[in-house]
This record gives sequence, structure tokens and C-alpha cells, in this order.
Amino acid sequence: RVVRLLGKGGMGVVYEATHATLGRRVAVKVLRPELSADADRATRFVQEAQVVNLVDHPGLVQMVDLGQTAEGTPYIVMELLRGMTLGARLKEQGGKMPWPDAVRHTLQIAEVLQAAHEKSIVHRDLKPDNVMLVPDPQLPQGERVKLLDFGIAKLIDDANAQFLKTKTGALLGSPAYMSPEQCAGHGRIGVQSDVYSLGIVLYELLAGSMPLLGDGAAHMLVLHMFSQPRLLRPLRPDLPDELYAVIDRML
Repeated sequence: RVVRLLGKGGMGVVYEATHATLGRRVAVKVLRPELSADADRATRFVQEAQVVNLVDHPGLVQMVDLGQTAEGTPYIVMELLRGMTLGARLKEQGGKMPWPDAVRHTLQIAEVLQAAHEKSIVHRDLKPDNVMLVPDPQLPQGERVKLLDFGIAKLIDDANAQFLKTKTGALLGSPAYMSPEQCAGHGRIGVQSDVYSLGIVLYELLAGSMPLLGDGAAHMLVLHMFSQPRLLRPLRPDLPDELYAVIDRML
């Protein structure tokens, strides 16, 4: 039973609902009806649930069920998250974070990515709006990250590639955070691609701006492939030297 609309974005519409059998509050993500006829988008929509089943990490949203409506529209039933996105937290804090907070969030994201990479899964769309911060009293800071939207994730081996595929040559991702190999559009994308995107996220959390400043999506793709990122030190001279070194390596 649907309680309320939570949001719209990307390929889906998300509702808060009550599970009729379990009696628990859940989130239901429904593929936008106008996209249901697109087999590739429908496959990418439901593969998020399949990826979580492969990885099984507390930093991923727990899936409850998936299926189709009477009209044939795919939907996913998942854990209902109470919290805010990392992007919203960044805005709430005035555009940049104290470096210990930024590092703590980044380390948690890295742990989730490591679990995915151990299953040969690359996220390919890492950005602050795809990270939720939710209460967790079991952690020292009382908060856990949840990595969202594995809809364009890619397997880097063939073990489970029957459902984790996208169209050959398709350019998928968010241009501001895409790795050079993603921007080039070739298929040789590995775990380093997620490391690069995570480096951009960490840079943004610390600097309040991006390491590459482009005018539109096409310009961003070119910059990722051919330009050096701006040095972080002039923007945040208060950071430990080791942190500059880590970000330089990630980018």
C-alpha cells in the first residue's frame, strides 16, 4: 500500500509504502512507464537488486522483492532509508566539510566499493547524490553510508554477465565524475574507474568545488581525458600532506 511519493529521478519513481504481508515500511522504486518498452533500460533498472544479492554488504540498500505491475512495468521493493544524501549534507555544511568528516564518509564508501570489486562489479556512477547517510548507532559516529543506484554497474568478468550488461559503446555515468576511460566510451573499465570517481567526490567534499571545471557535459568529457585536475592544496591548505598524496593518486 503506497503511503506517499518520495521522489523522482533518473529512470524511476520512488514511493514509501507498507508491505502488505510483512507490515513493514518499505521503498518501492518503479520504472517510469514511458521507459518500460526499452529492454536495455528495463534490464539496468532491475539489475540493482541483482547486484545487491551478489555483494551482500550493509553499505548497500537491502532488497525485499522485485517484480512487474499488471501493466508490465518493473518495480523493486527495498529497505526504506531515513537520512539524507551526501550531496545534501555537503550543501547543509556550506559547500565543504571538515576533513575528518570527509575522510570518514569516503572510507565507508571505499569499503562498500571494495566489497563490490571483490565480486568483479564496478559501480560506474559514483557521486554524492548516490550516497545516503543514515543513522546507525552501532558505528562510532552513529552514521553509515549507503551506496545507491547500481543500475549501470558493470561486471569485469563473465561469471554473471548474463544480466549485468549494457549496450556496447553506451556512454553511461555522470560527466562531472566519470573516469577518463568512461569518457572515452571504450569497454575497458575496471575498479580504477570507481577509484577515480571516489577521488573526485573526496576532492569536492574538501574543496567545495570540482577538480575539473567544464562548461557542459561534452566539455567535461574532454577535460577528464586530456586535462590535469586542479591542485587541492591552494584551495585547502589546512590538510595533512598524506591526504593530498592520496587524492593525487586517486585522480
